[in-house]
Amino acid sequence: MDALQQHLFDSYRAARRGEPAPPAPGTHDAAVLREVRDRRRFERVVAGRPATGRLRAALTRLATRLGARRTPGSPARPS
Repeated sequence: MDALQQHLFDSYRAARRGEPAPPAPGTHDAAVLREVRDRRRFERVVAGRPATGRLRAALTRLATRLGARRTPGSPARPS
């Protein structure tokens, strides 16, 4: 039984009992992923290993590579 079938079964059972229907599958996925991310960040800080910012590090590496390609005295952007 997949998630959709289970949802339909639970919705039918809730309707028969006069209870509110359960949320559709995937309704809270983004919120759950955010909670997991925040929890992992919190645990890293508490353990003394704060997040280093992988995106910032990747952008710094990219900027360094692009800066190394230019020769000194050349304009920052070609005209």
